[in-house]
Order: sequence, then C-alpha cells, then structure tokens
Amino acid sequence: MSSPFAPYCLGAALVLLLFLRRFRGDRRRFGNGVLLGLGTVLLLAGAIVELDRFPRPLARAATAGILVGAVLTALVTAGFLLANGIRVARREGGGRPATLLTGAAGLAILGLLGLLTAAARFENGVLRAIAGGALLVAGYLSFLCACFVGYALLYQRLPARRRVDFVVVLGAGLVDGSTVPPLLASRLDRALSLYRRQAADGRAPVLLASGGKGSDEQVPEAEAMAEYLAARGVPRDHLLQERDSVNTTENLRFSGELMERLRPGYRCVIVTNDFHALRAAITARRAGVRGEAAGSPTAAYYWPSATLREFVAVLTAYPVTNLVACALLAAAGARAGGQG
Repeated sequence: MSSPFAPYCLGAALVLLLFLRRFRGDRRRFGNGVLLGLGTVLLLAGAIVELDRFPRPLARAATAGILVGAVLTALVTAGFLLANGIRVARREGGGRPATLLTGAAGLAILGLLGLLTAAARFENGVLRAIAGGALLVAGYLSFLCACFVGYALLYQRLPARRRVDFVVVLGAGLVDGSTVPPLLASRLDRALSLYRRQAADGRAPVLLASGGKGSDEQVPEAEAMAEYLAARGVPRDHLLQERDSVNTTENLRFSGELMERLRPGYRCVIVTNDFHALRAAITARRAGVRGEAAGSPTAAYYWPSATLREFVAVLTAYPVTNLVACALLAAAGARAGGQG
C-alpha cells in the first residue's frame, strides 16, 4: 500500500524544480517566493494526511495539537504586532498610516479569531458564511505574506554582484529639509562599502544617488546624498545624481535611463534598506533595470512595520490577480460556511 504522503512529496519536488529554473533565470520575482511557499504547504499537507496511518487516538491528538498550535501562533503573532505597532507609533509618531500598519494587522487577527469563535458557538448561517469567507481570504493573504517575508530574507542573503558599472542608492527623505537621516545613512554606508571593495580591485564604479526634492525639502535628496558620499572621500567624478524621482518606481526608471545613456549594456547594484530590497528588485525587473538589490541594516523595532508595508505595496502591484483571488475565495468560503 503506497503512502498518501507520496503524491504530496512528488508535487513538492516538481514545484521545487520549477522554482530552481525560475530562480536561475531571474531571482527578482515574487513568484519565486510563492513557489517555495507552495512546496512547503504541499509537504505540510502530506504530513497531515499521513496522520491517517496512525492509530486513531494518536491521530486525533496530533490533529488537536495542530489546531491548538495554529490558534496559539495566531494569538502570539497578534500580540507581537500590537506591541510593535505601539512601539513604532511612539518612536515614529502615530499620525501616518504606515506607522499603524502592524497594530492594525494585530487587531485584524484578533477580530478574525473572535469571528470564528462566534461562528462556532452560534447556529447562524449568515455568520458562518461571513466567517468562512473571511477565513479563506485571511489564509490566502497570510500565505502570500509568509512567502514574501521568507523570500525577502533569502534574497537579502544572496551575494551582491562583485563587478558593476554603477551603484545606485535609493533616496529615503531628508531631516530638516537637507540632512541625511540614519535610515538613509545606512544605505549610503552600504553603497560606500560596495564602492570601496570594487575600487580596491582596480575598477571603481560610479555611485548614482537617486532622489528628487520633496515639498518639505530644501534640496533634492540626490544632492544631499552626493554630499554625504563626497565628505567620506568619494571623488566628485565618481558621483552622479538623479534628481527628478519621487518614488521607488521613478528612482529605478529614471536611473535606468540615465545609466543606459552613459554606458549601454551597464550592470548595477541597487542599494536600499534590507526590508525594501526585494520590492526594489521586483520593481527593477519590471522597469528593465539590469541589476540586483542589496540591503543595508534597519533598526529591529522598525523592521516588522516596514516589511508589512512592503508586502502591501507588492500586493497592490498585482491588483487584478489578488482581487479576483480574494473574491473567489470569499465566495467559496461563504458557501461552505453557510452550508456547515
């Protein structure tokens, strides 16, 4: 008698092979992370199905343990997100939506758990339909978020290309209209490290500072960034400025056009903070920029909020796919819940 785990294992192996093929072709794809996540889900599903081969009391105990573990994980995650949201709001100010994101996510998890508990206790078809739809949508979003975080961590640990023509540093806003803040300084320091490493090998790249002038800034971000690098010994003829962009997409598109004019067929590395590296790489791929992204360190307290914001930005980059998927899952969950 064949093991029920075998088909799941085979499926996971096929997904892994597809991942390796796509990864070798271009590592800057969010779909790579989704494939890794799908392979993991197949292995976990196979392990759960395999429980049927165990004695019934043991299988029931294992199933109960999985359910309890899932609930505890959700509660711990919600608590962590709420605590992080409070900390970020205190340190960064609570007036911006981005600083409230982790707290809102924590409240959403608690709200879902409350809804599921109510649906399990009360014989109400409408309530159960709503809970069923919400559960499937939440599962889909949680799966994508786990794929994003896992692949972002993997991508950040991939070695940056050693020989490039340009090191592009993405802007991140200025303090008091003209001063480089710590977040941006960490990007510039990482870029400086890459520059010096390649210069020591005899071929210094051009450092391209990318960032326009915000409404509350006295100078373009690129100018302040170039001055920061020049003050640390980078020759002026190794510095280049892109002063027109106002967001990541424009950073990369305008920088790509500038690099192509100066050196057709160029190669570059894009420097940003670690939480932003994967989205910058995805955006670079969509903009046709020939280069990978490298991340600089970020304060630990800020990382969860920033990473969640990056995930939301990636979701909104594929609006039709995600809206259709959520609508279909909500309908399927509502139908199953209403019939339960």
